[in-house]
Amino acid sequence: MEEFLDNIPPMDLMRSEKMTFVQLIIPVESAHRAISYLGELGILQFRDLNVDKSPFQRTFVNQVKRCAEMSRKLRFFKDQISKAGVLASTRPILQEHIELEELEIRLADHEHELIEMNSNSEKLQQSYNELLEFKMVLQKASVFLVSSNSHSVSEERELNENVFLNDNYVEDGSLLEQEMRPGPSNQSGLRFICGIICKSKVLRFERMLFRATRGNMLFNQAPADVQIMDPISTEMVEKTVFVVFFSGEQARNKVLKICEAFGANCYPVPEDITKQRQITREVSSRLTELEATLDAGIRHRNEALASIGFHLIKWMSMVRREKAVYDTLNMLNFDVTKKCLVGEGWCPIFAKTQIQEALQRATFDSSSQVGIIFHVMDTVESPPTYFRTNRLTSAFQEIVDAYGVARYQEANPAVYTVITFPFLFAVMFGDWGHGICLLLGALFLIARESKLNNQKLGSFMEMLFGGRYVLLLMSLFSIYCGLIYNEFFSVPYHIFGASAYKCRDNSCSDAHTVGLVKYRDPYPFGVDPSWRGSRSELPFLNSLKMKLSILLGIAQMNLGIILSYFNARFTGSSLDIRYQFVPQVIFLNSLFGYLSLLIVIKWCTGSQADLYHVMIYMFLSPFDDLGENELFWGQRPLQIILLMLAIVAVPWMLFPKPFILKKIHTERFQGRTYGMLGTTEIDLEGEPDSARQHQEDFNFSEIFVHQMIHSIEFVLGAVSNTASYLRLWALSLAHSELSTVFYEKVLLLAWGYDSFVIRLIGLAVFSFATAFILLMMETLSAFLHALRLHWVEFQNKFYHGDGHKFKPFSFASIDEEED
Repeated sequence: MEEFLDNIPPMDLMRSEKMTFVQLIIPVESAHRAISYLGELGILQFRDLNVDKSPFQRTFVNQVKRCAEMSRKLRFFKDQISKAGVLASTRPILQEHIELEELEIRLADHEHELIEMNSNSEKLQQSYNELLEFKMVLQKASVFLVSSNSHSVSEERELNENVFLNDNYVEDGSLLEQEMRPGPSNQSGLRFICGIICKSKVLRFERMLFRATRGNMLFNQAPADVQIMDPISTEMVEKTVFVVFFSGEQARNKVLKICEAFGANCYPVPEDITKQRQITREVSSRLTELEATLDAGIRHRNEALASIGFHLIKWMSMVRREKAVYDTLNMLNFDVTKKCLVGEGWCPIFAKTQIQEALQRATFDSSSQVGIIFHVMDTVESPPTYFRTNRLTSAFQEIVDAYGVARYQEANPAVYTVITFPFLFAVMFGDWGHGICLLLGALFLIARESKLNNQKLGSFMEMLFGGRYVLLLMSLFSIYCGLIYNEFFSVPYHIFGASAYKCRDNSCSDAHTVGLVKYRDPYPFGVDPSWRGSRSELPFLNSLKMKLSILLGIAQMNLGIILSYFNARFTGSSLDIRYQFVPQVIFLNSLFGYLSLLIVIKWCTGSQADLYHVMIYMFLSPFDDLGENELFWGQRPLQIILLMLAIVAVPWMLFPKPFILKKIHTERFQGRTYGMLGTTEIDLEGEPDSARQHQEDFNFSEIFVHQMIHSIEFVLGAVSNTASYLRLWALSLAHSELSTVFYEKVLLLAWGYDSFVIRLIGLAVFSFATAFILLMMETLSAFLHALRLHWVEFQNKFYHGDGHKFKPFSFASIDEEED
């Protein structure tokens, strides 16, 4: 057996890649180029040797600041290009190589030029807005002033005819009459102020004027014909022209202060119509000139932005990479001579040759007289975990890593998750009509993979696109389980033949009433559709799916325990094999493995034994006769033996390991076992709670409590985890019943009417329920439950998940994060 296991070929995903700890001694003149070449290679994770230093105390802090400043300028250019609506080049154009210093100077020049153009454009736009507002005020206010003048002229004519031409007229008239006489206006006469204000502020503005003047004013308004651009927000704003008539210098001061508070712009409008027309012509002429100047400025600015946009992608990538290089150089230390940089890090063993070739190339390209030293070092640190994945396995590896990254060289659950995850999902989803819908969606994402891979997607679409192969396998398994369940949108589908069953007398009228036809041919594939619609349908399907759930759960939990054996064997921990793996297998299979055996025997023999009664009285009355619940000869003695094994397995898990660890620790520090450590089969370095890892602070009580918690968790978890797998039955039943309800109570009910409108409404409701409830919500629900079964019920049998992920210095990952 040992030789067979040793001869099994290794799996790429079963164990993480073997890692090695390396040290680099790089001459200063080759450092930048060497780190750049390693970034392009992307298979070396550097260790920070300056953890105790702040970012501002590191060697290359000034270069990092320069790169950060250039990144700020490039983001400014990108925002300006986006606001201007200029189409930037999506691919970097081919151009000559440019040094970082030259790029820094060029970016500074572009920024200065662009800021100056923006400043001039803002000033011109502000002048243009003011002239445009002045023009609209002249046009709208002249109407109010003309109507006001005509009203005063008619009143003056009436006063001359009735009062001034009267013979009894006395020179000394009333104050009102003196004010109404024609002549030049004085300080206490009628005045007005013209201006323009945002439309949203007009009501509050008028109310404030009314209160400030105590109603002694006349407010006229008219909407502006053209929207005006706000220079701050660059949005088009609707405005309203107003004219306020009042009397007195005090009222004038109040009106001006209110206009200033509300942001209203006031413009001088003469009363003379001739002057108004002359000013309007001058304003129109200046507006025409400003429009031409603004258009020329915008064209020049857009040309400058377009020229920047052609190189923007390349410049941003270059600056990102340079900043990443200097950040990595800050993780290195100078040696004693200050002429070389010393770096340490992790790399896969298979990548050592590639790294050495890249370092040799960096030495040659930098014309350095001293080569770069690359050598392997020993360390007590735990190596990072690195799995090489492809497009299919990467999504499943992310599912596992979301729970926790595997320990170094620990058995990887993703190998089995590739199959078990979509299969358990399909057991709960199980409808091949809905599975085809999911399959079409997955095939659409895969067919457009190359196009969608280069597009910027939303968070939901990005998640869906990343799991396209998970969705593909889930849909394929759903179709398979739907064929087993014989469900197509909850409708029984007869695969073999036109009839689901055959009666010996060709009369099957009572088939659905009785619930089971006594004489019929066995259905060749899946669940017989003759159960559909019968009174026994629900009890039969419940019993079938519940027992299937238990069988699948016990099988997956046994797989997890077997993987714990391979983990212990890989690390050479015989303690874990003898005192964890063996009692766990005995305990689980003595109880629930035996239950699985009874289920299979009952299916094969057609017995009517009550398995609930068998399992309950196995504990309560193990020596009583089973009677009609006996499924095979020798069942009662076998149950007694299995019960005794399960009872013995609990202290077997609990007591031996802590005491053996204590004995090993005591003997080691008494000096009696040093000669045996090299040949003993117990590898103490691989033991999680070994004495070698706790030479000075070995705490027996802590080890014992940890083992007790682990044992109790397994014993209780064997029961709770088995019950947890019943969610496979519950969700499968829920999906089937929901599908049946929507099909029979919505679609068929609506189809029973002759009205086209009712049929259309029923079809719409059925389509909505199918798309959003059965395909979206049920898919998400089954996905989450399958996730829970893998994270808790399966992985807790063997998976520690307390490792740290391999994060190499890579330009490709930097570009992906930025995108």
